[in-house]
Amino acid sequence: MTAEGTLARARAGDQAAFEALTDPYRRELQLHCYRILSSVQDAEDVLQETLLAAWRGLAGFEERASLRAWLYRIATNRCLNALRDGQRRPGRLMAPPDPPFEPPEPTRRGEPVWLQPYPDALLEGVPDLAAGPDARYETKEAVGLAFVAGLQHLPPQQRAVLVLRDVLGFPAIEVARMLDSTEASVNSALKRARTALETRLPAGDRERAPMPRSRRELDLVARFTDAFENDDVDRVVALLTDDAWYTMPPVTLEYQGPATIARFLRESERWRATRSYRLVPTRANGQPAFGCYLRDAHAPLYRAHGLLVLTLEGDRISAITRFTDSSILARFGLPRALPT
Repeated sequence: MTAEGTLARARAGDQAAFEALTDPYRRELQLHCYRILSSVQDAEDVLQETLLAAWRGLAGFEERASLRAWLYRIATNRCLNALRDGQRRPGRLMAPPDPPFEPPEPTRRGEPVWLQPYPDALLEGVPDLAAGPDARYETKEAVGLAFVAGLQHLPPQQRAVLVLRDVLGFPAIEVARMLDSTEASVNSALKRARTALETRLPAGDRERAPMPRSRRELDLVARFTDAFENDDVDRVVALLTDDAWYTMPPVTLEYQGPATIARFLRESERWRATRSYRLVPTRANGQPAFGCYLRDAHAPLYRAHGLLVLTLEGDRISAITRFTDSSILARFGLPRALPT
């Protein structure tokens, strides 16, 4: 059946036809919502709201833009509404906790940023549709933790404009229609957003990172895993670039450089005493990641202790991002506990 026929059936109330129209865009729409909201759960919720709104509003789809652009318009405005309505998750309203031990003085105290890692399994099938003269970022760069975290420091409207223009490559006039704005306002917001984001992104070049699952990446990840699980701080920091960062969003403590990161890791080791970590490999945001498990002091178990994501640069690690919320492990297909 032709696309026109499928659209007509969907408008007549055929749910299967509607799904045939929208299913090709579900994954990329969810990723779009994640970039703006930085939460996998919020992205899933807004995606469902978007599809429901599209189903109810399909009769009003005038086909002046493509169906894809129309869906992006709905999704973007639903994201902006969510941000205007306040933080959707109760945890966001709480002050971010410090580590469960006395941490050393950080390199800096950043702003609390709510950020969740995005499972690579959800990236499967997402096309790289950023082609065009206006797009600046490829999909692999625009899913990186540094990029998504940087977006969260932008005002919501600038955040949406930058993603629509520089990641997805929509023309300014189309973005203006999506946001009920003007082309001049879109271009002004984009200019401010680019300037602000560039100050947030690290100087390292992700193009220098090893190819995913390549021999170079696997070797570096294996060396890190062995050193980390054996509490060999010297070997861990030997794998870092000179300007590497260790961060724990939304915790505001941020550590830069091997010596400073080593002090933090040694304090963590003293707090854990004889309890060791076990790492289970996975992938998040197009980067190597691990489910982190801490040996239980009273039972023959390793219990979930968050997720750890590595940013690689050449043959070194330029960032370690530690997420202490263990509830996210289920999204990566990881268990709450491991036997010893």
